[in-house]
Amino acid sequence: MLRLFQFFKPYVWNLFWVIVFLFVQSLAELYLPTLMSDVVNDGMMKGNSSYIWKYGSYMLLVALGSSLCSIVGSYLSSIIGVGFGRDIRDKVFSRVESYSLQEFDKIGTASLITRTTNDVIQVQTLIVMGLRFMVYAPIMCVGGIIMAFSKDKQLTLILAVVLPVMLLLIASIASVIVPLFKSMQVKLDKVNLVLRENLTGIRVIRAFNRLKSENERFEKANRDLTETSIKVNKIMAAIQPIMIILMNFTSIAIIWFGGHRISQNEMQVGDMMAFLQYAMQVMFSIIMVTIMFVMVPRAQASATRINEVLDMEPKIVDPLHGGESDGKRGYVEFRDVTFSYPGAEMPAIRNISFAAYPGEVTAIIGGTGSGKSTLINLIPRFYDVDSGSVLVDGADVRQMNQKDLRAKIGFVPQTPILFSGTVSENIRYGKTDASDEEITHAADVAQASEFISKMKEGYNSQISQGGTNLSGGQKQRLSIARALVRKPGIYILDDSFSALDFKTDAQLRAALKKETVASTVIIVAQRAGTVMDADRIIVLDEGRIEGIGKHKELMSTCSVYREIVSSQLSGEEIA
Repeated sequence: MLRLFQFFKPYVWNLFWVIVFLFVQSLAELYLPTLMSDVVNDGMMKGNSSYIWKYGSYMLLVALGSSLCSIVGSYLSSIIGVGFGRDIRDKVFSRVESYSLQEFDKIGTASLITRTTNDVIQVQTLIVMGLRFMVYAPIMCVGGIIMAFSKDKQLTLILAVVLPVMLLLIASIASVIVPLFKSMQVKLDKVNLVLRENLTGIRVIRAFNRLKSENERFEKANRDLTETSIKVNKIMAAIQPIMIILMNFTSIAIIWFGGHRISQNEMQVGDMMAFLQYAMQVMFSIIMVTIMFVMVPRAQASATRINEVLDMEPKIVDPLHGGESDGKRGYVEFRDVTFSYPGAEMPAIRNISFAAYPGEVTAIIGGTGSGKSTLINLIPRFYDVDSGSVLVDGADVRQMNQKDLRAKIGFVPQTPILFSGTVSENIRYGKTDASDEEITHAADVAQASEFISKMKEGYNSQISQGGTNLSGGQKQRLSIARALVRKPGIYILDDSFSALDFKTDAQLRAALKKETVASTVIIVAQRAGTVMDADRIIVLDEGRIEGIGKHKELMSTCSVYREIVSSQLSGEEIA
């Protein structure tokens, strides 16, 4: 928790004034019982009306001053707390954006969402409340004890008995409640995970009639969280009545022993009333601290989770000095590359060596799990190789600035990802300053202009989150248009024609060939028909290259390629 206090730096002056105003408020509230004591002793008991009016007016002014300080202090503490939360969210989001895919896989998307939202809110709430209570309560507690002692030393012995009991009770509650709060955050992660999977996979769930089992799965996670929350709230609910009982018994004890001292002329009525108020102020301040102790464990658990995000160092970082290219725009080379996913027993790809040249189409084909997508994910450096090297324009990608590297690449992922917004905004995502003519041209090449023109508002038509109001083929074509609009030196198309019919597939490949005449095109495909015309076909099997060459060469030299082609095409199509 203390490590997050570095985010207080922009709010130092606000924090200073919060302390000042709360300090003044505390002094005002500590002074009120003394004024009341004087009014009772020297005004009411002596029948002095002018004294009552005079010191009653002082009490009113002090109360108004206390209220004003409370309002200003609360306002400033809210500004600090909300700003503090905003700054942490910004920092966490920026940190997450710098992660490689390995860090995402390690923490999990659902947990990252929880840490950026709920965990930050827990810490923010503690700050807003803490700035009030952690300044105000200690002053009231210490000041109340001092003022009570000044009124009557013997009655202070009552507080000497009650306060340790309260503190012991708080410590006992904290020892039980801290592990429960930590457990709650983990269980909240689980609920978010199940909910996210259900929302994103609703089509599959309905298609397989799994609604009942998914409801049961969510209910189990939700019940687990609920039971822990109920257990925590039961403990918290028990605090208030116990504290109130202690306060009532303390009041009875003060009145009982104070009454005896008044009857023996050892104490005045006003002093006993003031002592009673000071005792209540002290106990209320301890209750405030108790509330804080209830909030601190959960915020501490949240702070630990936030720090885990901030402390995790991305494994893929930019070098201190970027590598220099040799001037070959679009040249890609793999030199004896081997890569394994974290925790995997076997490498996903092994000893991969090949080169892709500008003006040529390099196709990668292979069975499911052969390592096709893994291989192309190494080019934009989504992962780092275990051994060997990947070169772009003659420079090792590990020696290049990630931003500069990815600016050279037009990437179309296997699963097309679209964002909420208009059609033109999604295409312009590839190049923020693209003109309307550039967007239209990219859509024409991607064979997307036909269905866009049929949409109600054309290029201004809204796309829902994830592109759920478009078909699979439409999403693929918009993803290709997004890559085309930036006119990169390297195009990477990861199985980007799988949802297209054969006619659209052929038209798109023909238009793409004209558009990318000076660029390197790397296509991953399942269809043999998509790769037959490529300048170079790389055949993968179980993470190894089984053959490299043109279609006719591979048909005679590579058995794996022959099996793939013969399983998909007729003899006439192969010929």
